[in-house]
Amino acid sequence: MINNTPQLPVNNRQKLISISAGALSLFIFYTSFFGSFETLIQRSLFVFAVTLLGILMFPSKWGRWGLFLDILGLSAVGITSAYVIIQFEAIMNDLPLASDVDKLMMLSTLAMLLVLSRRISSAVFPLIVLASLLYAFFGNLIPGSLGHKGFDLSYVTEVLLLSDKGFWGMLVGVASTTLAAFVLFGALLLHTGAGEAFFHLSSKVASRSQGGAAKVATLASAFFGTISGSTVANVATTGNFTIPLMKRLGYPSTFAGGVEAVASTGGQLMPPIMGTAAFVMAELLGANYWSIVIAATLPALAFYVAILVSVHLSSRRLNIVEKIESAEQAGFPQKMRFIDFTPIIAGFGGIIFGVVNGNSIDFTACLGMLGIIVAFIVASIIKGLSFRAIFAQLLAALVDGGKGVVTVGILLIAAQVFVAMLNLTGLGVTVSNFVLNIAGGNTAVVIVVMAFICLIAGMGLPTSAAYVLVAAVFAPALISKQLDPMAVHLFVLYFACLSVITPPVCVGSFVAATIAKCSWVGLSLWAMRLGAGCYFIPFLFFAYPGLLLNGDAFDIFNGILAGLVIAFAVPKVLIEFPTGVNRSLLVWAIALMAVFTLFETHLWGSLSGVALTLIAYLISGHKSTLTSATKRFT
Repeated sequence: MINNTPQLPVNNRQKLISISAGALSLFIFYTSFFGSFETLIQRSLFVFAVTLLGILMFPSKWGRWGLFLDILGLSAVGITSAYVIIQFEAIMNDLPLASDVDKLMMLSTLAMLLVLSRRISSAVFPLIVLASLLYAFFGNLIPGSLGHKGFDLSYVTEVLLLSDKGFWGMLVGVASTTLAAFVLFGALLLHTGAGEAFFHLSSKVASRSQGGAAKVATLASAFFGTISGSTVANVATTGNFTIPLMKRLGYPSTFAGGVEAVASTGGQLMPPIMGTAAFVMAELLGANYWSIVIAATLPALAFYVAILVSVHLSSRRLNIVEKIESAEQAGFPQKMRFIDFTPIIAGFGGIIFGVVNGNSIDFTACLGMLGIIVAFIVASIIKGLSFRAIFAQLLAALVDGGKGVVTVGILLIAAQVFVAMLNLTGLGVTVSNFVLNIAGGNTAVVIVVMAFICLIAGMGLPTSAAYVLVAAVFAPALISKQLDPMAVHLFVLYFACLSVITPPVCVGSFVAATIAKCSWVGLSLWAMRLGAGCYFIPFLFFAYPGLLLNGDAFDIFNGILAGLVIAFAVPKVLIEFPTGVNRSLLVWAIALMAVFTLFETHLWGSLSGVALTLIAYLISGHKSTLTSATKRFT
């Protein structure tokens, strides 16, 4: 019988977690400030650190045997990392052949990483990685175009262990430097008052209108999403406040949870972190990170405008008339003062300075962290906090930052194994050719097919893992049609992210349903309905490149108009679908026509769409909606 009693006392484990997480954060801060170590040394140290912390945070449930296997797995990863550190020059210069010991180290390290991936997320992603390995080993047994010559254990070991393409590959490099630095930056922001500040700011912006609580939830999730690396974390953090608040004010549970689920999903698309996908995208595209942030800004704003419009229209249809008059009524004990915002201002000020000064992304993040720390210490002293309290708060931020790196770090290491096998076998090219053949070479059909494939492929996966999967396998099919690579990668990212609210495997909806205490099916339907416009926005990337700030002023203006039409007309079509009771079929038809005008990508098409959308809202008495939205977002 399996003994489920933990063998390591909980208090001792928590102390080890805090020490390990704090040490990892200090390692991240040090390498951000002084520069990273040699490539293989930096990455192998990172792999061992996140494995150690992952085992402590997500221990085996098999009692003594589980503890024994965890220690054995950690020892294997530690020995492998130490071996690579010692032999890094020979590995990089001599390309050594794999010995039997190398094969054993590779297999044991791989096993531990896959086990941790399963504990952190689910069985889906490690099974995908395992399938890619089996495909590499036995591809010679597959007939037709999907088959390949096959690779033996020695060659796979040389790729995964004795090169910079496997366990120590590009994605691991991103995770151990830039990505980790920004996760730590976000943790420092949250622990120095950003979370409360974001809620106050959201309340000021949106609370004095119909559906105010839902709009506060939407904006709070948008703000939090700028520094959060996970939809689930976003739902769990903001949702634990916003969902009960909405329910208390009379919102149906499924609606309240749906608002939070779709708004938190948008957080993964909101610069600067974009669910950590922005950093990976920069490496895959070979593009400057800030160019991705710039390109993603307008679509992210359109995403949230669409949600706010949907929330407003739904609140009218559900006859929800509550208004939150102040942050205090929303549950906050006191008003925010300017001094409370100084860590946020200093943090983003440090990042802006780093960008303007031409510093590296890692050092820029470090400047932001230094700005937060200095501003927080000064503000805390002015407010009369003791040095002990200040130190405790900063220490808690370091611990949470280290913990936050673990999930994305482990998954990106596993994702790097998948990418390595994909490149080794050429599966990405094979799949791309297969999709192109299905679509008959028609670009529009390829784009639509790819959207559905990305929705399915991203289900059940965290943002970074989902993006790597769809970008590595499916993006080449779109790029082969001479489409802009930036638009393609943002397109697949959007649909990979939207999979978290799209049934049947919609993890964002699952978490929101747990908080809302309602059916996840009904909640998912509301999330999809509220986010309906967001499913259309990615298609604009190809027809309206100006939405990605690509082109001249005329193109950008045209792209903005198209984004506004989608943000306002699609919710009108789907939220206010005619039922025969207080609904105008004429208004619905006009809004639908506005969407169809965007098929004509010239300026007159988008202008016609804007005119028809205005007519639809004016006829149905939504003048206030258009006025308030115009003031806030244009």
